[in-house]
Amino acid sequence: MARRLCWSWAAQTRFVVLEDADLAKAVQLGVTSRYSNNAQSCIAAKRFLIAEPIADAFIQAFVEQASALKVGDPLLPDTKLGPQARADLRATTERQVSDAVAAGGRVLTGGKSLDGPGYFYPPTVLVDLPHGAAVAREEFFGPVALVFTFKTDEEAVRLANDTEFGLGAAVFSKDPARANAVAAQIEAGAIFINDFVRSDPRAPLAVLRAPA
Repeated sequence: MARRLCWSWAAQTRFVVLEDADLAKAVQLGVTSRYSNNAQSCIAAKRFLIAEPIADAFIQAFVEQASALKVGDPLLPDTKLGPQARADLRATTERQVSDAVAAGGRVLTGGKSLDGPGYFYPPTVLVDLPHGAAVAREEFFGPVALVFTFKTDEEAVRLANDTEFGLGAAVFSKDPARANAVAAQIEAGAIFINDFVRSDPRAPLAVLRAPA
């Protein structure tokens, strides 16, 4: 399957958490990755794949931290999430969340645009969205986290690769060998272990290109 380039605004970076991961670290870094830069970053985590044994605990902690983010003027030091850049971007986020709910997804926090000036949309977490739903395969450039679960490492790899977008991925596990074994099977331009995908001049960000 060919993978699209990041600068087409299509990345859908994946965030895989195995059941032996440091849960608190995975949650904190997941929230940071998803909602930093007003959630408008191609390398931000978008699709969260969580092992079933820890899924409930992860989701509860993730929702608590996401909903606690202060939304407001990005020039104020205590603001954690500012507005989206344009009206059409927020409209796309609104449409995608509506499509997700119509497809069976469930909103745990957020899910509606905020009143007042500015293109504000709150930190939103969606669960129960079928993997086959069209919206599950789209890129989200608004503050929306899609959370899915898996039973085995093999299923995690299959779900992670079930996308046409391949910029980046992250894998969390306390077992380096296991994490690297899973990461080696994920089709992505850059994969981080126990950290979220980020750009750094010491490690050029690779991109998988579609064949000419």
